[in-house]
Amino acid sequence: MTRTERRAVIGLALIFAFRMLGLFIILPVFSVLAENLQGATPALTGLAIGAYGFAQALFQIPFGLLSDRVGRKAVIAGGLILFFLGSGLAAISSSIYQVIAGRLLQGSGAIAAPVMALVADLTREEQRTKAMAVIGVSIGLSFAVSMVAGPAIGHWWGLAGLFWVTAGLALLGLMILWTIVPTPVAVHFHRDAETQPSRFGQVLTDLELLRLDFGILVLHAILTATFLAVPMALREFVPTFKHSYFYLSAMALALLFMIPLMIAAERRQRMKAVFLLGVTTIVFAEASLAYFHNQLYAIALGLTVFFTGFNLLEALLPSLISKIAPVDLKGTAMGVYSTSQFLGAFLGGAVGGFLHGRFGLAAVFWFSAGMALLWLLFALSMAPPRAVKSLLLPLTLPDPQRAVPLAHALRRLPGVVEAVVVPDENVIYLKVDEKLLDFGRLEALVTDFSGSLTAQPAEN
Repeated sequence: MTRTERRAVIGLALIFAFRMLGLFIILPVFSVLAENLQGATPALTGLAIGAYGFAQALFQIPFGLLSDRVGRKAVIAGGLILFFLGSGLAAISSSIYQVIAGRLLQGSGAIAAPVMALVADLTREEQRTKAMAVIGVSIGLSFAVSMVAGPAIGHWWGLAGLFWVTAGLALLGLMILWTIVPTPVAVHFHRDAETQPSRFGQVLTDLELLRLDFGILVLHAILTATFLAVPMALREFVPTFKHSYFYLSAMALALLFMIPLMIAAERRQRMKAVFLLGVTTIVFAEASLAYFHNQLYAIALGLTVFFTGFNLLEALLPSLISKIAPVDLKGTAMGVYSTSQFLGAFLGGAVGGFLHGRFGLAAVFWFSAGMALLWLLFALSMAPPRAVKSLLLPLTLPDPQRAVPLAHALRRLPGVVEAVVVPDENVIYLKVDEKLLDFGRLEALVTDFSGSLTAQPAEN
């Protein structure tokens, strides 16, 4: 990467991480701390946890589209300001209703789509995969840090302190946005990173993509519901501030189990089998928590199994979207996928809180186990994904009319599964089987049409 690209990627990864950390940090401790709020009930506590997901689902695609019109940085700054205001409102709140309003305001600052679009604006095609990978790692790290930091901060500074920390993270994000992240010379549309509203129908009628959208909805519903109940069960055995050590140990063990499964999925092409195993581990974890949530060692085992399945599926689902979505619709498919994720968080909070108040902790875990089992049944008939990768090939065609014949010629090459040539973006979108692809022939073909191949293909 160039120096400018490194600045852009590091800065945007930090902004994304701070944003997600601010949303996740209350998850492992909120259900315990919220008991002191006026009017708090289990149902309203669940609604407060999931409220941000409703607002995120509502605004994340519109914010992405707005950034095409008014600029990426302006929309990101506006989202961070909303996040700051929502955090501040929640911090000074004395009632559960005010906290719900604060969480809705936090979630309304939906910056995921503009951040991804800005990453695409500020990086070359051949570096975009690296950039997106850094963003993905930052999200995973923010979740891990929130599990450890949330209980400690909540113990020492209380619920208000947690929300003031999230407000501070929003301000840090604003500082990074204006001091580190470069301003793009021009804003361009990127099919691999942005949503095409006119083609929603194509994504929403694809059964294989709908399976994955349903999967991420269920996964985040389970996550939110589980962490409504686990802190309540755990506090019977472990002081709140020591929950951090508990979660850290469970996540570390889960990572050891997850790595070989990821290797089997990606390198040994056992994607469907490992995916189904991941969903099965969630079913087992939730059922064991439902039965044995009144036993400390059983909670430890259940959480370790849960984190193994959750982290595995959180990594596999975007990979499956990339393999299955039409090559020029990846951004649109990811937009629907992200909306489903946030709706899941809202559903898990709302339903989990209601079940906790009406039927107790076991009902929350049984709800999660039932959702996971339904997902497993839905996923059994999924088609095994092909071992393909998406590539971006930058080029400049002297005659845009040659785009269609070039695409046809590319599709006839062995190893090329899909090819879309977009002369307005100066990009070829390819989906290829690397074992069959002869890059020399690919290079020669593109050279015949354009006169030169401007860069090596970028894995996307």
